[in-house]
Amino acid sequence: MNPRLEMLQPYPFARLRNLMDGLEPPANLKPIFLHIGEPKHPTPTVLKQALIDHLDGLSVYPVTAGLAQMRQACAQWLSRRYQGVQVDADTEILPILGSREALFAFTQTVINPTGEHKPVVISPNPFYQIYEGAALLAGAQIEYVNCNGPRFIPQWHQIQADTWSHVQLVFVCSPANPSGAVMNLSDWQELFALQDQYGFIIASDECYSEIYFDDHNKPLGVLEAATKLNRTYEKLVMFTSLSKRSNAPGLRSGFIAGDSKLLADFLLYRTYHGSAMSLPVQYASIAAWNDEQHVISNRNLYREKFEKVLPLLQQKYIVQKPDASFYLWLAAPQGDDLAFAQSLWQQAAIKVLPGRFLARNTTHGNPGAGYVRIALVSDLEDCLEAANRMINIDF
Repeated sequence: MNPRLEMLQPYPFARLRNLMDGLEPPANLKPIFLHIGEPKHPTPTVLKQALIDHLDGLSVYPVTAGLAQMRQACAQWLSRRYQGVQVDADTEILPILGSREALFAFTQTVINPTGEHKPVVISPNPFYQIYEGAALLAGAQIEYVNCNGPRFIPQWHQIQADTWSHVQLVFVCSPANPSGAVMNLSDWQELFALQDQYGFIIASDECYSEIYFDDHNKPLGVLEAATKLNRTYEKLVMFTSLSKRSNAPGLRSGFIAGDSKLLADFLLYRTYHGSAMSLPVQYASIAAWNDEQHVISNRNLYREKFEKVLPLLQQKYIVQKPDASFYLWLAAPQGDDLAFAQSLWQQAAIKVLPGRFLARNTTHGNPGAGYVRIALVSDLEDCLEAANRMINIDF
């Protein structure tokens, strides 16, 4: 067996199951699950119909690089969504089977573990657990950058210069999981300055980019930030998917865009890895990327939930509206996220995720401890019911 597998830690939801082992919710209350960031809104008809219309494509081996019209649809969406961003659909776009598999596989492609010094990968903390697993299985050392309040943006200064000199890859998540924080242009400029000095690759996870609250202040992506600062896309790759944007987590569809050299090497890896997207999924994806109306409707559903749920929770808890995403990053009473999560389940039949399960202990502390992540993915009625129960429990 690969000895690096022993370095992997239990996934947050496995840790949550252990935390709740033996605890029962009140029998008279319907359980409300707000711990998993799985979209619950209906998948748009335009996507489902395109999938059905192209089922004959299941008889064909797909090409790993994807259909030209698939890459073109992604490139056109980028140019509509991000000011000034223009990519070559032939060399700067690749379809992926959801951002999760691509984040992992991309790391295996770009990390070089054969040098004199062990390569370093930087991850925000708290973080999407794939970053850590991908780095460790690629043979890298992982270092964490804490994302503390009030802005919950990575504190890059926590990494020492002698560590930066060995960094090969930096993960960025903006809008962030779990806080919903969005990096602004100055934040990107700070990271780009470090990149210029040390030469690492930036992998920008932007899967929550389309769930925001201000149409005049859309989340800034890495390619748009580079464009605004008159930079090229060299050593920059962004990851996005239809899971959150189009409520299609089961479709396993997204794309990456950026540095053509990195994408060419990644395409070679994927050819051997067996990551080609089936034709029906590609046609469904084309339909989804070409349609914005369902995205607007989806965004409005989330906006309504935040507008109605947040004021209720703020009567009792310290919690702020995120910049984007469908998460609330709520400060647990008395700073005990574990006990608070248990109490919510035992008293109110509400399941949330303790923040420390999404983070790691560092010399600067564990930035997830003392918070719980609440995913407002259920319908409005359930989210309001959960909020009302939360403000009436004893803790």
